[in-house]
Amino acid sequence: MFEKKTWERIVQIIGPVLDVAFLPGNNRVRDVAMSATDGLTRGMEVIETGAPLRVPVGGTTLGRIFNKLGEPVHNLGSEVSALLGRMPSVVGYQPTLNIEMGSLQERITSTKEGSITSIQAVYVPANNLTDPAPAMTFSYLDASTIPSRGLATKGIYPAIDPLDSTSTMLQPWILGQEHYETTQRVKQTLQRYKELQDIIVILGLDELSEEDRSTIARARKIEHFLSQPFFVAEVFAGSLGKYVGLAETIREFQLFLSGELDGLPEQAFYLVGNIDETTAKAMNLEMENNLKK
Repeated sequence: MFEKKTWERIVQIIGPVLDVAFLPGNNRVRDVAMSATDGLTRGMEVIETGAPLRVPVGGTTLGRIFNKLGEPVHNLGSEVSALLGRMPSVVGYQPTLNIEMGSLQERITSTKEGSITSIQAVYVPANNLTDPAPAMTFSYLDASTIPSRGLATKGIYPAIDPLDSTSTMLQPWILGQEHYETTQRVKQTLQRYKELQDIIVILGLDELSEEDRSTIARARKIEHFLSQPFFVAEVFAGSLGKYVGLAETIREFQLFLSGELDGLPEQAFYLVGNIDETTAKAMNLEMENNLKK
């Protein structure tokens, strides 16, 4: 739930009268003018109820609010503990984060009469997936797609991290044994490459075993092969969109794992469709290199 950075503070007084004050910052206070007879009793305590964070707001309402504000909107979850005078939890979040997140997410459910499909955009503070807020959110999701700055820096699109991204459908009784085993082996190869990156930076490739060097070469080719020329991005990428069927994709990744594609340069796997296009691109790259010589 989101709320404007300049939060409301509600003053509780005797009777049905409420005085609403806004604190926009810079030591300024905006208050409702009241007559002397209806004024506040001196010394009364200012109370922050925290209610806005416990009420889900629809997309249409949020859109109207954002258009009206015309300025950045902040997540106040980490500030609620201080406002309510409660003992803060991990990283300063309110101690009731688990309960509040659960009460909201559990409303998104399926029944015999219908179902709700929820697509959520989750902000990850400092790219830390273990932060309590995103970690608690991910625990309720059936699948998560995690963008990667590292892949975007390399120009590999879609820049989706295949290791951090998850899906509850990644099960052998759903995908089939061949699909499941191929996926797990590809992820193991990419994970090993990720583990060796620090060693590569410090010591270089020469200090690695032959097996590790082979794993790294295959992982880099897989990383490039996971790039996809989109039909909607033809104008920007300068290449036609490609579609590869599931069965063909599984077979091609099995070729990576078996080492049958070790002889092709990794540049040949960038923004191509199937392996036939990769082979043709490798031949063109070889011809270009020969001409340069």
